[in-house]
Amino acid sequence: MPIKTIIIDDEPLARDLVKRYLSSNTDINVVAECGDGFEALKAIQTLEPELIFLDIQMPKLEGFELLEVLQQKPEIIFTTAYDQFAIRAFEMNAVDYLLKPFSKDRFDSAVNKAIQRIGSIQKQSQEALGNLQKTVETSQGLIERVVTRLGSKITVIPVDRIWYLEAQDDYVMIYSDLGNHLKEKTMKFFEEHLPSNNFVRIHRSSIINLTQIAAVDQYTKDTHMVTLKCGAKLRASEEGYKKLRSYL
Repeated sequence: MPIKTIIIDDEPLARDLVKRYLSSNTDINVVAECGDGFEALKAIQTLEPELIFLDIQMPKLEGFELLEVLQQKPEIIFTTAYDQFAIRAFEMNAVDYLLKPFSKDRFDSAVNKAIQRIGSIQKQSQEALGNLQKTVETSQGLIERVVTRLGSKITVIPVDRIWYLEAQDDYVMIYSDLGNHLKEKTMKFFEEHLPSNNFVRIHRSSIINLTQIAAVDQYTKDTHMVTLKCGAKLRASEEGYKKLRSYL
């Protein structure tokens, strides 16, 4: 049975090229093409493809952000204008990457890898996506927005709209003017990837947006209470207060 495939790229000409390269391949069945990440997420949920061709820079929801909320387990071939240095971190986890512009021979090589992998044990595919998502996290630089998912609802939160973040077991609760959203990340991830000139970790369980501070008051001998404009009151540890003072 042909492999169900979705092409995800915001450039129509790029999608057309992939379709043309696939036109003579009887092992592949293109069931959809998508021009942005939200459209792609819906198509993946509905059609459950075994393979996707994924661009990285797209409107609404980027390729990396799509991977963060992806629950289905397709194989992934990147089609990207990023240079080899930017994409190298993904070589071991994605099936392959195609650096635009790519030749038909290079394309066929990537597709053949995907066909071979899809023919192997399904568990390996699931592990590959898990490894890919971890690679996205560890290779990511400063973030400008956070993507959360609750059921079928996707929320994109610009970091400047975040009030504060709070640890909740294996998740982080993000409080913002867009509401409260759980994210399956660590506090350490946000501490390392949020802009340090705006966000500071004042306690092992909380990170605040410095622009949201309304008041800082003594709480105990070694701790302070930080009041935010939204009304939240968060305790700053002795070490957290030292960090806070250095910024203020």
